Amino acid sequence: MENDELLHYLEGFISENRKQRFIEVLKFRTKHFTIAVEDVYQMHNTSAVMRSCEVFGIQELNIIEQKYGKSIDKQIAMGAQKWVDIIEHSSSQVCMDNLREKGYQIIATTPHNDSCTIENFDITKPSALFFGTEKEGLSDEVINQADGYLKIPMVGFTESLNISVSAAIIIQDITNRLRNSDIEWQLSASEILEKRLDWTRKTIRDIENVESRFKV
Repeated sequence: MENDELLHYLEGFISENRKQRFIEVLKFRTKHFTIAVEDVYQMHNTSAVMRSCEVFGIQELNIIEQKYGKSIDKQIAMGAQKWVDIIEHSSSQVCMDNLREKGYQIIATTPHNDSCTIENFDITKPSALFFGTEKEGLSDEVINQADGYLKIPMVGFTESLNISVSAAIIIQDITNRLRNSDIEWQLSASEILEKRLDWTRKTIRDIENVESRFKV
């Protein structure tokens, strides 16, 4: 109840168009799928993956940075970091354990396993899709512990795609299929309230001062 009242109060500081835009965008957000990026050396690729998550409605992006420790390229992300939840993990094992606890199966994206191509991927199960480094791909740790594998069919000479391109192709395909399915993929009412509060806070200048007046 307090969060409902707080949201109502804070929405008085943003335009009606912005409020309705938040509501409309959240209709298409999902946590049925989540994305995990493992030790990407060129951080602009992670930023581009984040942008694809935002554009196609994936709410959470998991970042594993045990080697390079770089920061998100905000120019490439183009503001997506405000609207996508970034969850950082200290290692691939920690990330996999955390995601399994949340009910996700671990899916390794790789051109070296033909067990499942993108058009045959089962979208019914909550899945965490892992993407690896530009040169080596995913670590053996993820490959060996994955519950399944996913491959983009290719017919040219080049063996693999850039990670940001691969992620965009896969995310667009599976989210489009998800939205056209009977699966319950949308955020819960409480999750929507939480994101409306979060996004509204991020929109208001001097939010700490504004919010302190609500508590008086």
